[in-house]
Amino acid sequence: MRERSAGDTTDDSAGAGAGNPSGPAAGQRMQRVLRGLRRASGLLRWTSLRLRLVVVFGLVALTAAVSASGIAYWLNRNTVLERTQNAVLNDFRKSLEDSTRSLPLRPRCAELQDAARQMAAGPQDYAVLLIGVDREGKACAATTNKNLLTLDSVPLSLRTAVDEVRPVDESNRYAHHLYWQRKEVGDAPYLVAGAKVIGGGPTGYMMKSLATERQDLNSLAWSLGIATALALVGSALLAQAAATTVLRPVQRLGHAARQLGEGRLDTRLRVTGTDELADLSRTFNRTAERLEHRVEELSGREAASRRFVADMSHELRTPLTAITAVSEVLEEEADSLDPMIAPAVQLVVSETRRLNDLVENLMEVTRFDAGTARLVLDDVDVADQVTACVDARAWLDAVELDADRGIVARLDPRRLDVILANLIGNALKHGGSPVRVSVHTEEVPGDGAGGRTGSTAVAGGPAAPHTSGGPEAGPEQEGPERSGQEPDAGPGGGELVIRVRDHGPGIPEEVLPHVFDRFYKASASRPRSEGSGLGLSIALENAHIHGGEITAANLPEGGAVFTLRLPMDATPLTDGDRRDHGTARAADEGTEDGR
Repeated sequence: MRERSAGDTTDDSAGAGAGNPSGPAAGQRMQRVLRGLRRASGLLRWTSLRLRLVVVFGLVALTAAVSASGIAYWLNRNTVLERTQNAVLNDFRKSLEDSTRSLPLRPRCAELQDAARQMAAGPQDYAVLLIGVDREGKACAATTNKNLLTLDSVPLSLRTAVDEVRPVDESNRYAHHLYWQRKEVGDAPYLVAGAKVIGGGPTGYMMKSLATERQDLNSLAWSLGIATALALVGSALLAQAAATTVLRPVQRLGHAARQLGEGRLDTRLRVTGTDELADLSRTFNRTAERLEHRVEELSGREAASRRFVADMSHELRTPLTAITAVSEVLEEEADSLDPMIAPAVQLVVSETRRLNDLVENLMEVTRFDAGTARLVLDDVDVADQVTACVDARAWLDAVELDADRGIVARLDPRRLDVILANLIGNALKHGGSPVRVSVHTEEVPGDGAGGRTGSTAVAGGPAAPHTSGGPEAGPEQEGPERSGQEPDAGPGGGELVIRVRDHGPGIPEEVLPHVFDRFYKASASRPRSEGSGLGLSIALENAHIHGGEITAANLPEGGAVFTLRLPMDATPLTDGDRRDHGTARAADEGTEDGR
């Protein structure tokens, strides 16, 4: 007899059910879960590169481990089943030959039963079914386990293969062969085999349980699964170590770059190794060293330039004082001078005054640049201050004042007068009459007194936005709802807002961003104007030193508006809490002749 498979119906796959979660959580619990997910997503964003490295390492390790485990399980499964199957089939064939050799051609049922018990008593422990025909021609089926192995429990395909008579030739020496098949009985796997005794005799079937082999294979699968999980954990740890090794120099480089951006030009990285990251660190150090050297060189030049301007201004004051005294004498005697000489005398007097103003402005600018400008605070009635400023310069006929008396702010009156004089004078000179000056206060939610810092001019219509040093900057609108119109008892919180509006053609859009630049001339054809080009710049610096700001904008109905915002109480700035925004940006601020 030869062994042949009649088909393999064994199914070694297993499924697992999944339970449903309990009902949805309450609203607050769901919100907490969502907040936790948002925090987790934020953490993943912050560590995205590290996460990607870990995920890639994990996927590679998982793929390799699953592939290796699958191949190992498949090879071991085939080996175990084939070994068991070959041992059982060989024993069944030998037992069938030995047990039926002494049986008559037509054995009685009792003899078949005894032969079946003798075959089943072997070491392989399988059930046996013998089918034969007795002397009366009746079919007889002898089985060792009526509940497990009967003719009906044998697959039809297997019975058909066993009963088939094959032609005998050179390639096939036997008419009948041994056939086998694996099947499931309940949840247990079994090996079923059958063969017909050649030369006449009973047909034998056997059924062998493969539960032990399945248990061994399940243990192997669990072992391989645990090994795969351990490999995945190990790969994650290795990925974490690799990511730390790679990312730590990158993090140090990022930290050093942030320090360099904050102005710490002496920042350097400690370089170890010869890899690409070490080369990047060396490049960073060389760049930082060159940048530090360049900044020191530029700072030295800037300091020398400031010293030159300051020294020049001081040196000019002495001869200028004498020239001013002489020009004043000439001006007093102008009526008695020759009419041919009088225009020259008037030109000398006007240019001397202009030169005197320029020197004074240059000295003031050098104080801001050097950071030596200080506030001398006093309680100021803003309406009286504006009136005094306008009256001292004989502008009463050209200026309309909208200011309630009793608005008292603690400011530097001299610097406030400089700001007002420059803003109103600029409006009269370059705008159109009448010039309207409005004064009111505004509440600043969440902002203490003196907490606002300055900004440069911005373009816009009636709602021109302004920026400040704080985290939020609201829109700058002409004619906002006033608050604080009632007379104040004294300086306090809030913000003082002074608007200077003219009725001229407005500021050209291309000029608007530069109105606070020093010495900026709106037209190259007017290089010699009456102003020094420093008025608006000095006004902005004086606003900055108060912790305030000035913005410029055009109105849709025509004309320009300059808005001055100052804290009602600048005392904190004199207590060492002032943020000096003006000195660091002095070279970038405005000009009086900006239109």
